[in-house]
Amino acid sequence: MRRLLVATLATALTLAGTGLPAQAAPAPGGAGLGDGYFPDYGNGGYDVSHYDVRLRYYPDEDRLTGTTTILARAEQDLSSFHLDFVLDVASVRVNNRPAAFAREGDHELVVTPSRAVADGQAMTVVVQYSGVPSNKVAAGYTAWTRTADGALAVGQPEIAWWWFPSNDHPSDKATFDVSVAVPDGVEVLSNGVMPRNPTQDILGWQRWSWRSLHPQATYLAFLAIGQYEITRDTTPDGQQVINAYSELLPQDFTDAAKASVERTAEVVEWESELFGPYPFEARGGVVGPPGALGFALETQTRSVYSSGFFRSGANLPVVVHENAHQWFGDSVAVERWQEIWLNEGFASYAEWLWSETQGEGTAQEIFDYLYATRPDDFWTIAPADPGAAEIFGDAVYDRGAMTLHQLRLAIGDDDFFELLRTWTAEKRDGNAETAEFVALAEKVSGQQLDELFQAWLRTPSKPSVQAFARKTAPRAPKSWATIQRTHELLQER
Repeated sequence: MRRLLVATLATALTLAGTGLPAQAAPAPGGAGLGDGYFPDYGNGGYDVSHYDVRLRYYPDEDRLTGTTTILARAEQDLSSFHLDFVLDVASVRVNNRPAAFAREGDHELVVTPSRAVADGQAMTVVVQYSGVPSNKVAAGYTAWTRTADGALAVGQPEIAWWWFPSNDHPSDKATFDVSVAVPDGVEVLSNGVMPRNPTQDILGWQRWSWRSLHPQATYLAFLAIGQYEITRDTTPDGQQVINAYSELLPQDFTDAAKASVERTAEVVEWESELFGPYPFEARGGVVGPPGALGFALETQTRSVYSSGFFRSGANLPVVVHENAHQWFGDSVAVERWQEIWLNEGFASYAEWLWSETQGEGTAQEIFDYLYATRPDDFWTIAPADPGAAEIFGDAVYDRGAMTLHQLRLAIGDDDFFELLRTWTAEKRDGNAETAEFVALAEKVSGQQLDELFQAWLRTPSKPSVQAFARKTAPRAPKSWATIQRTHELLQER
């Protein structure tokens, strides 16, 4: 001990003599990433590269047990860090040593490693847990949906909290391995590829495994558990196409859903011509049980749809919308939730382009109809900063698409579609902000576009359109009724 004290004193005197600053003590990571709309979502101090989520689900009880292993790297000297999670935690280990943990607020799990984690150090976090997700309330509700035959973990902006611990913000994307053991006769759908067929776990149980090869935002990870009819195919280049339909659907819903979702590969091929190469390793769609969801979500590689979209028959616009998100929202994710028009405006404009292709109304006709018929309060929301309560509002979808149409008119089709392909290529697997899109639009077009974006994205009033001088409202294009019904459901999150 005496030698240690002498050595420590000598080291301190040496550092003092050099004038070097004393090293700061490890500090807790932040309880949020400071997103302007959801300040306590996500966590500071580390960056995740991979989640391995291994679960067992008991449908009769809606009970989930499991272990999630998180691979991350510290971005500061960490004395403790937060995870976003609501289920009951049995144990936490950090770098193979037991760690202390405690609850803070309605969705924060504070983890204190037995040894501080140094800035830049790799960090392996293993969390064992269990619980009944549908009984857990956070942010005022539960995002986990229990169904008659299983469950759906699908939601935006919150869903991960109910089934795996995470750094829950789209700015921290990671790859995923998800495996779920369920009783025989129950199917499990998730993101990415199925590297192997379901395997026997224990007697009477099978384990389903899924792998996401590209970085993915946590809210885009999903589970669909229940009785599903699964169809499988491969694209000419060998990609898995896996679609699934709840066996609880009435036959007319199933037929309408299949007439839509089975065309996913065709829709993706068409969108690839406009937006650039498809950014992921698999594609498909899942249609949930009747009444289970009131919306669709662009869960990465395999979108999930409410059965309500197919109540009146086939619905291609929603398939176009959700698959456009694979580029705009999934591959190119928002840096913060304020930027959500970069997701919804682009996916909505894809519907306009599809309508144009199908001869059911041009993008200009849809623009004219919206411009003439939207009520006054529609124009009071600026898509570039709609506010947390309006991230799924009409202005984000429709005025976002109107912005893109005005941009297309201003710079011409050649530059406009070159811009979209350049944007998706340069930002692939990453995150983006509106300012970056504006800068790229000006670079590609060689034009100064501040006035256009100021009017259509940032001003809470109706922009003037000089060429628009109609005395009567234009007639709705043929595609409008379907587009409108689709958007009404999309916004019911």
